[in-house]
Amino acid sequence: MTSSNATAAASAGATAGLEEAVLGGGCFWCTESVFQSLRGVLEVKPGYAGGHVSHPTYEQVCGKTTGHIEVVRVVFDPMQISFATLLRVFFATHDPTAPDQQGADIGPQYASAIFYQSNDQKEAAAQVIEEVQSLLGQPVVTHLLPAAHFWEAETYHHNYYTRNPYQGYCQFVIAPKLAKLRHYYADLLATP
Repeated sequence: MTSSNATAAASAGATAGLEEAVLGGGCFWCTESVFQSLRGVLEVKPGYAGGHVSHPTYEQVCGKTTGHIEVVRVVFDPMQISFATLLRVFFATHDPTAPDQQGADIGPQYASAIFYQSNDQKEAAAQVIEEVQSLLGQPVVTHLLPAAHFWEAETYHHNYYTRNPYQGYCQFVIAPKLAKLRHYYADLLATP
């Protein structure tokens, strides 16, 4: 789906039965590329949520004083992929046991977080967190937070992996996550 079609589809979400998920799983370049690969996902936008500064910039968020978490806003069709399935992919492609850290990315902006958009999402998230915690045998530190204002990230962050597949971070951090996604969730991919 082209960007303009996805935007039109996302804006028609209320009437078309689309849903929105806002998830923080470390660097938004990683989470964006994972969710863009899934069937039933119409749009993924990187951004910031949960902080106390209006219109935060990437530099401000990286300064660790705004309270924001790097997130992606995922617009999806629940008839094609459920919120619980999105969460299972989310948990399989980042470390939900590391507080404020994903690999070498350290700081509160890299916290694992689910900003639930409804009570149904809150209940589904709590259930999936419990499942994951049981499977891992250790505490899941993912924050389960109420919906917060989503501030879209600067344009140069959008489609980062697609535009920079040979950049070092993309090769050593994002590519392995996508390989894991293809291995464990091949049946959910938009294109095999």
